[in-house]
Amino acid sequence: MKIVLTGGGTGGHFYPLIAVAEEIEAIATEKNLVQPELFFFAPAPYSESSLFAHKISYKEVPAGKIRYYFSPQNISGLFTTFKGTFIALWNLFHIYPDVVFGKGAYGSFPTLLAARILFIPVVIHESDSKPGRVNAWAGKFARYVAVSYPDAAAYFKKEKVAWTGQPLRKELIEPLSDEQKKQAREEFFLEEGKPTILVLGGSQGAVFINDALLDTLPLLLDKYQVIHQAGPQHFQGVKNQSEVTLENNQNKIGYKPYDYLSEEMMKKAYAIADLVISRAGSTIFEIAAAGLPSIIIPIPERISHDQRTNAYNYKRAGACTVIEEENLRPEIIFAEINRIMGTIEEKQSMISSARSFSRSDASKVIAETLVNIGLSHEK
Repeated sequence: MKIVLTGGGTGGHFYPLIAVAEEIEAIATEKNLVQPELFFFAPAPYSESSLFAHKISYKEVPAGKIRYYFSPQNISGLFTTFKGTFIALWNLFHIYPDVVFGKGAYGSFPTLLAARILFIPVVIHESDSKPGRVNAWAGKFARYVAVSYPDAAAYFKKEKVAWTGQPLRKELIEPLSDEQKKQAREEFFLEEGKPTILVLGGSQGAVFINDALLDTLPLLLDKYQVIHQAGPQHFQGVKNQSEVTLENNQNKIGYKPYDYLSEEMMKKAYAIADLVISRAGSTIFEIAAAGLPSIIIPIPERISHDQRTNAYNYKRAGACTVIEEENLRPEIIFAEINRIMGTIEEKQSMISSARSFSRSDASKVIAETLVNIGLSHEK
């Protein structure tokens, strides 16, 4: 059995593919099947170590990003996508997989188009409340469509769509023991008993969130400890500014800035956090799986078509509160943190709603679908 995985160039698209690959391996072992050959078609490998760990062969398939606004780069993007489609056709023809699984975004378009031309079965997954252009198009011919948000089902034919939730890697969602949590606090050099705020701006960080947090730090550190993923591009600036801001602050030891948190460190951070401040991307599902209350700050709709919708859908589930970027002022952040942390009923309600929102079997459900299609296609 051969299965091709394809998706855009961010962690939000890549790691769900790895989560599904893990479950495919587990299902094959459980059912005494020959381990399927897995391939990843994308413009870049994203994480070569993750691909290697799961024996996934990488095939470079160029893809051009077509922006929602006019840009000369759209022209070169079209030519790149045209080239990528021919490369995808060539690779798919020689591999001839039993099924292609697409995670969306422009990086998956050439492979999905090639699969359609070659009549190879396609399954897609949509992470957002409102599908992007590639998945909205691919949903018309995909055999099955899995969605993370129930609202997204309305954009696809009801007979082939299923609300599965977001595929998450096992190692990220398995709970830590009390002893492991204690060790995690020691690794982050955090005090026992003092509430911890985890601030995430996505894998690249977020300037607005970073700036607002730095302005709020002197107030926050009187009551809380802060783990802050600032992003590789912004880390040094954040570190320098925080040192100046907290120069004479006796609680400065409670601020822990990082450029990027590895998968292992992220799991530990979730385990010891009491509240998360985050963008409204795929991180929402990790927060939900961890059962944590959260403050979600979506990227404005003029920049991202989906984050604002994601944030308010998650809020309607009762699992978070939302602060728009235009309202991102230190006093508002501080007041909202105090409100959530100071109200036991509010905090417990968010924790309960977050856990209800999370669907821990998403990876397995999608993997079973892919394996079943692959087995039927082999016959």
